[in-house]
Amino acid sequence: MAPNVSLTRTPGDGPIFRYRARVGAGALVPDPAQQAAAEALHVLHTRLVDYAPGRPKGGLRGLLRIGQPDPAPRGLYIFGDVGRGKSMLMDLFFEAAPVARKRRVHFHGFMAEVQDAIHDWRRKLKAGEVKSADPIAPAAEMIADAAVLLCFDEFQVSDIADAMILGRLFERLFDLGVVVVATSNTAPDHLYEGGLNRGLFVPFIALIKERMDVLHLESPHDYRLDRLRAEPVYHAPNDAAARTALDQAWRAATAGLEERATAIELKGREIPVARAAGRAALFTFAELCEAPLGPRDYLAIAGRFDRIFITDVPVLGAGRRNASRRFINLIDTLYDARALVFITAEGEPADIVASGDESAAFRRTASRLEEMRSADYLERVASG
Repeated sequence: MAPNVSLTRTPGDGPIFRYRARVGAGALVPDPAQQAAAEALHVLHTRLVDYAPGRPKGGLRGLLRIGQPDPAPRGLYIFGDVGRGKSMLMDLFFEAAPVARKRRVHFHGFMAEVQDAIHDWRRKLKAGEVKSADPIAPAAEMIADAAVLLCFDEFQVSDIADAMILGRLFERLFDLGVVVVATSNTAPDHLYEGGLNRGLFVPFIALIKERMDVLHLESPHDYRLDRLRAEPVYHAPNDAAARTALDQAWRAATAGLEERATAIELKGREIPVARAAGRAALFTFAELCEAPLGPRDYLAIAGRFDRIFITDVPVLGAGRRNASRRFINLIDTLYDARALVFITAEGEPADIVASGDESAAFRRTASRLEEMRSADYLERVASG
């Protein structure tokens, strides 16, 4: 672990203070393992306060190390079983992180962006628009220009294409001064275990240990499952009682977190999110299903948020084919992603699309909505 830093001399808005405030307010149960992780994150927080990365100077000044940037703070890799509070701790750290250029992203979504950037570079190379045949360095530089601090949720490697580029990509990111914080269910030594050509991936594991502190969050309790069992998730009819219940669930999911508007970047455009806090987001039905969104947009939302609140779902008649089709795509995507979905609706699932061209296709969606409110589904969500 990183050397000890006095917590009494660090900024009062850091993760350890936010963690203690939530414990003091009764929003969290005291947990020594969570507190240790919050302290480790707080150490990193303090080291980021005055951190100003720069690129090494070239020429004689570079050889003499004149004007060289200070070494980047070591990142942090937190792993442990599901439901132990890793995402909650990342929320506390990321929101308070004293860095202007910071980004939090689901790891699979990040790697999809990297693969797209590599593909685009190769297209430009074929067209004669660029000269270097190596797409990794420019991809890393683009990422570093956008974010000094990269925070990854659910760091997991299963794709051989990702595995083969991670070492070179992250080595370049670290050289450019990017600080990385990651949460994972998997210890570094077990990443890509059993994967094809894993020997080529193993140096990346060594790089993680070299540039990041590794912390095992060993809490014995699965808090996520406890919370899921206690939370009704589908409320109909859409009356005052339903809206009150949804408001209570939103406050529980976002307790102690800053709520703000944000946007998800996707292929050069943005998906607006009017209300977000940590890994929770609240949308109206109109924002998701009456706007020109499709499966890839919904997949991006599911990758960024794991608690999704949808208000004011109407009963959709024969004249609402486009909205019906989008709602089917939305629920199918969130179901496959094992997202926790809270809904207020005018009717029960079977009544939402009971007529029109999409009514037959909606029967499966209605069945999934019923399943998504069941104890079995909630346990699958809790198990990751």
